[in-house]
Amino acid sequence: MPDVANTSQAQTEGTLDWVGMSNIEVPLVVAASEVPEQTVSAKVETFVNLPDPKAKGIHMSRLYLLLDQLSTEGELSHASLKQLLNDFITSHQGLSDQAFVKFSFDYLLRRKSLISKKQGWKAYPVTLTGRYNNGQLSLELGVNVPYSSTCPCSAALARQLIQEAFSERFANQAQIDASTVHEWLGSTDGIVATPHSQRSVAELKVALSEELTEFPIVALIDLVENALKTPVQAAVKREDEQEFARLNGQNLMFCEDASRRLKYALSQQPQFTDFWVRVNHYESLHAHDAVSIATKGVEGGFKA
Repeated sequence: MPDVANTSQAQTEGTLDWVGMSNIEVPLVVAASEVPEQTVSAKVETFVNLPDPKAKGIHMSRLYLLLDQLSTEGELSHASLKQLLNDFITSHQGLSDQAFVKFSFDYLLRRKSLISKKQGWKAYPVTLTGRYNNGQLSLELGVNVPYSSTCPCSAALARQLIQEAFSERFANQAQIDASTVHEWLGSTDGIVATPHSQRSVAELKVALSEELTEFPIVALIDLVENALKTPVQAAVKREDEQEFARLNGQNLMFCEDASRRLKYALSQQPQFTDFWVRVNHYESLHAHDAVSIATKGVEGGFKA
C-alpha cells in the first residue's frame, strides 16, 4: 500500500516542536501511592518532535497503538508512563528524540464528612504529564481542589452590624441578663448580617522528584485540603454543616491568604521540586473572580 509520508518530502521545510494527537479517549487503570488501583475515563495527548525539516510527518498510528496497549494490557503507573515515553521515541527511531504525553481524568475519592463521618464521592480533576528530552525525563502532577472561602472584610463588616444591633437592643438596660442576650443572639434580630463566602478552586501543578516511584495523587489533595481547612463536602448532616460554618468562620481568607497557605505547605515537601498554584475565588459579591498565583521560584521552572 502506498505511504505518502515515506515517499515524499514536506511541502514546506521546517522543524516542528510537537506533532501528534489530542483528545484521545481511553479507559485506564491508574496506580497511585497508598490507595487501590482505580479505573478512569481519560483524555490523552501524545506527541513527538520532528527535527528533520524535510520529513513529511510522524507515525501517528504507532503512538495510538502504544497508548491502546497501555489501556488494554497494563496500568498507568510511574514506571509505565516512563516506558510509554521511551517507546514513543523507539517507535520513531531516526525521526524523533523528544516525546510528550498528558493524561486528564477525574479521580474519585470517598471522603468522610466533618462530624457525622458519613461518606460520599468527590471527583478531583487530575492531569499527569510526562516529557522525554534527550534522555531526561520530567513528570508533572496537576490537580484541582474545591474549597470554601469566606471574605475577612465582609466578616468584619457583619460583626460591626451585629455590634450596632446589640447596642441598639440593650442601650437602655443598666443590667443585662445573660439568658436574654443568649436568646437574642440566637434570633434573626441578633445576627443581622453574615459574611459572604463562595465556592473556590485551587489549581496546582507540581514537578515530581526523580526519587518518587508512585504518583502522590491523594497526598497532594490531602495537603491542599489540610492547608485550607474548608474543603467542599460530599455527604452532609446538620452537625457537619454547623462544623463547616465554624471552620469557615475560623479560616477567613482572601485569595492572597489561600495562595500563601498553599505555597508554604508545598515548600515543605521535598518530593515536589517545583510547583505552580492558582487559587480562584468565584465571588458571590462581585461579578468577577478574585485570583492569586504563586510559584516556587525555581530558575527555569514554572512561571506565573
